[in-house]
Amino acid sequence: MSRLVPVLAGPTAVGKTSLAIELAVRLGADVVSADSRQIYRRLDVGTAKPTPAEQNKVRHRLIDVLEPGNHYSAADFARDARAEMDRMDRQGRDYIVAGGSGLYIKALVEGLSEMPPVDPEISRRLRQEAGEVGIRPLYRRLMLEDPQTAARLKPADRARIIRALEVLETTGRSISLWQGRPRQSDGRYYIIIVLNRCRSELYRRIDERAEDMLARGLVEEVEGLVSKGFRNALERVKAVGYREALSFLDGETDRSRMRDLIKQNTRRFAKRQLTWFRGMPGAEWLDAGEEADPAERVLELARRAGG
Repeated sequence: MSRLVPVLAGPTAVGKTSLAIELAVRLGADVVSADSRQIYRRLDVGTAKPTPAEQNKVRHRLIDVLEPGNHYSAADFARDARAEMDRMDRQGRDYIVAGGSGLYIKALVEGLSEMPPVDPEISRRLRQEAGEVGIRPLYRRLMLEDPQTAARLKPADRARIIRALEVLETTGRSISLWQGRPRQSDGRYYIIIVLNRCRSELYRRIDERAEDMLARGLVEEVEGLVSKGFRNALERVKAVGYREALSFLDGETDRSRMRDLIKQNTRRFAKRQLTWFRGMPGAEWLDAGEEADPAERVLELARRAGG
């Protein structure tokens, strides 16, 4: 039988990190992070990255991999996560996947269509053009040359618009055609366990997290990143907390309004995450607030799935 891999998913602040660490300790396993923001170095407080003490307790893979501003896609994640898991298989190590980035988890679990290598000169030129004139002219170009792909992208989705044009210019074929090719499985069997809590409890935890981030120096983290030249990178990451802190530092809001916006926008983000996970076929749902021992319940679901 193929290896069974537990995947802990769920909205922000639901308790994925603490449960993943508890599970990893019980199993003697590593954690493969499926978080699209924690992949970046320097973004620590605002991404609720595992603390140094937590990382000393359990090894976390695929965090602190790239400098802010570097493009990293779901396909990149699936490739890198599979490479990490292949390495751990050879070492005889166990592992679990944990994170809230639904697209990353989908790419890993469902497999990927084979995509062509992109001409780096084309990539460089498109990124330079987007930096000089903005992304809207590139989106209009995509609408003319690949209307099917443009129709499913938002006009401000810089990364995906550039990616679509890269593939189109390199291969002469739409990225939609490439993505429609058969997907490549990695031979593993993934059980997705979505953590959730009642709305009032989840929102209380979100508010507490926002307060904790501010107390731990979110504004100071953003100020330091701006001083090091990472402002554009922060704006592209689009993580809740960072954009509100930038508005505060720019004098557009006061501290009280910044705090309220972080809480409000995090709740909205959590609702979008839950909507995404409800669309995942076969996912098991677990109310982390109702379980006396959530880790044991996850292990029970995994044992049942493994037969």
